[in-house]
Amino acid sequence: MIPAIGLLIGLVVGVVLHPDVPLWLQPYLPVAVIAALDAVFGAVRAVLDGIFNDKVFVISFLSNVIVAALIVFLGDQLGVGSQLSTAVVVVLGLRIFSNLAAIRRHIFHA
Repeated sequence: MIPAIGLLIGLVVGVVLHPDVPLWLQPYLPVAVIAALDAVFGAVRAVLDGIFNDKVFVISFLSNVIVAALIVFLGDQLGVGSQLSTAVVVVLGLRIFSNLAAIRRHIFHA
């Protein structure tokens, strides 16, 4: 549950502080947030399955965000940034919904 608590704390801090995002970072932020959410929901699922490992979570979190941002950056360089951003969001969105379904099954069928 530590990842979920961290997510809630991060949301509250973001809402309270209203951070300014630099203009050059704005195209990458939505994809980075989706990638981070994928890692958090994967961690919650791992906790419920009894296989959570904090090192795996940190590596998954960082690698998801970095790879997603690199894909968007590559898309921007190739002139297809919005298409690759959409592809990343779709793939990670599917993973998020898959993890949520597993969490829901675990909670309601335990």
